[in-house]
Amino acid sequence: MRTNIINRGIDELTYEIRGIVAVGEELKKLGVPIYWENIGDPVAKGAQITPWIKEIVTNHVRDNDSSYGYSPTRGVLATREFIAQERNHEGGAQITPNDILFYNGLGDAIANVYTYLNQGARVIGPNPAYPTHSSAEGAHAKTKHITYSLNPHRNWLPDIEDIRNKVRYNPTVAGILIINPDNPTGMVYPRRVLEEIISIAREYDLFVIADEIYANIVYGDEAFVSLASIIGDVPGIAMRGLSKEVPWPGSRCGWVEFYNTKKDPMFERYAKALVDAKMLEVCSTTLPQTVLPEIFSHNKYASHITTLADEYRKKADFAYNTLRRVRGVTAPKPAGAFYGAVVFDEDILRDDQTLPIESNEVRMYIEKAVQGLPRDKRFVYYLMASTGICVVPLSGMNSELEGFRFTLLEPNKERFEHMINTVATSIKQYLAS
Repeated sequence: MRTNIINRGIDELTYEIRGIVAVGEELKKLGVPIYWENIGDPVAKGAQITPWIKEIVTNHVRDNDSSYGYSPTRGVLATREFIAQERNHEGGAQITPNDILFYNGLGDAIANVYTYLNQGARVIGPNPAYPTHSSAEGAHAKTKHITYSLNPHRNWLPDIEDIRNKVRYNPTVAGILIINPDNPTGMVYPRRVLEEIISIAREYDLFVIADEIYANIVYGDEAFVSLASIIGDVPGIAMRGLSKEVPWPGSRCGWVEFYNTKKDPMFERYAKALVDAKMLEVCSTTLPQTVLPEIFSHNKYASHITTLADEYRKKADFAYNTLRRVRGVTAPKPAGAFYGAVVFDEDILRDDQTLPIESNEVRMYIEKAVQGLPRDKRFVYYLMASTGICVVPLSGMNSELEGFRFTLLEPNKERFEHMINTVATSIKQYLAS
């Protein structure tokens, strides 16, 4: 082309969670039944939508003509009023409906939050990372995402000194990202850790982003602590949505909450830029916004959340009790969200390890496919070819740790336990080969 049209940041746009599907589809063509453990979609894994939630949505589709039209740019006013009231009842940072901005899912929100930052302003995030955040931040900065370490040997707790040192010696860092509960590890940030992160942000005049999409899916020893409740006078953004707990990922309905915009003129102008950018899109999808207050305030919603969390807790317990017996890996017990992460011991993976594959055609395909791959991704490919189980390598999540993420989404108890047992057996076979 006459002029270079390639943005220097595009090489940072990776999403292994869906990228690995291409290999799975090729294996399916070769006769391998694939058990998809790569993506956090409860509906795709067979979750049944509660009838009373379906009834609310159906009634709005049938009787509420306004749900077919545009919403205000920030979102349906009654819904923003409902969210602001709910958040303000928690104590902590107080917000108004105008501090809330709806997006077409948190993927849309995340893209905008990083796109409209000054290119020289960086946001440091957890490692292992959730690829939507790390890719969007890296693409915005046109270089690798800056991360702080989560320690698998301390139940995935963040290394506070790592955060502090990277903030202290990198003046381009303008914000700190937390994902709470965390994806991909299932860790829930303790209050004391959050307070330390807020203290760092206050000391170095930063803002904080908290992706809280799994806020209501918590089942471990740590209680969920919202950003709003501990942020004090520090500027911040919380991200919430419908996709995981209703669950309704296809609604593509998420929102951000701005805290303390009046405390800093620059942060206030940045928040306004996000609203202005949404205005160019007109608005986000109306229907899920319209039904949100009725779903969240329903007298059965609390028990719905309790039931979900209890189901994930039981599966987290089984996965932990199975995988902790496997030598050569560390697999902390998930405490929130619906993921678990397994980390191989340092230097235990090699480039000549394999798993048994019955089909010569499948074996030949995989032997070619694994050439030059990171060692954890190599294991993941062999696992998929040998057992059909598709998990996500941690190397695809902006991490130098060698491991993989699995989900707790399988609704059938026997099938879930069989999957975890098969993974455990496969790890032992692979490390012994």
